[in-house]
Amino acid sequence: MTAQEIKRTLQREFVRTLRRPFAAAVREYDMVRPGDRIAACISGGKDSMLLALLLQDLQRTVDFELVFLAMDPGYAPAGRARLEENAARLALPLEIFDTNVLRVAGRHAAAHPCFLCAKMRRGHLYAEARKRGCNKIALGHHYDDAIETVLMGLLYGGQVQAMLPRVRAKNYAGMELIRPLCLVRERSVQAWADYCGLTFLPCDCPAKALANDTRRAAVKKLIASLAADNPQVEANILNAVKNVDTAKLLGWRDGAGRHSFLDRL
Repeated sequence: MTAQEIKRTLQREFVRTLRRPFAAAVREYDMVRPGDRIAACISGGKDSMLLALLLQDLQRTVDFELVFLAMDPGYAPAGRARLEENAARLALPLEIFDTNVLRVAGRHAAAHPCFLCAKMRRGHLYAEARKRGCNKIALGHHYDDAIETVLMGLLYGGQVQAMLPRVRAKNYAGMELIRPLCLVRERSVQAWADYCGLTFLPCDCPAKALANDTRRAAVKKLIASLAADNPQVEANILNAVKNVDTAKLLGWRDGAGRHSFLDRL
């Protein structure tokens, strides 16, 4: 398929499973406004590449600017080449910048590098996007990432938290992070990639085999097994962090500090 043919699938074959949930998320969470300049952050995987195409498609109806931004955190040469090849095939004018994130995270947090790596990646993306005059960065996290994050936090972090569709940057004034694929299912993204004959960059992280990756795989498997018996399970996980009854919490924290249910007695 040519780039134009691939892009047309989002207006035909994959309208219901990709374009509509993407548009619904953008609308529900007010993610994109006229005059925005958004950095679509391309990791090289199927999710971020799809995100770039959907944002490009949205420009037909909303007046905003796009920058296609990719960070090379220290990929092997073959990984960098695959990223560039896919961008060319999809006719995306990719702007790539180099960092040493993988090496630094591996050296300073060898046992648990994922948190440091994610934090450094985010900081680099904000900084590079701001250099290019952007007020938002868009990441390719989808619905399945969101529900897995809820259970990861609960089971392994001992906290109730959600992957927010919009986040105001703490250290970069006037900037936001948006997740326009937050209502799109991972299986729908894979179906699109298969239909178009696209193969994307696999995870090139040297920490892939460590515990954090194993835990996410276990959570993914758990959700799938529960959903096989009750298809409503996946929606319920996400709805749980939308319908929190604060009167029935043992404790919580906010900008003012930590609180206990005992404070209300």
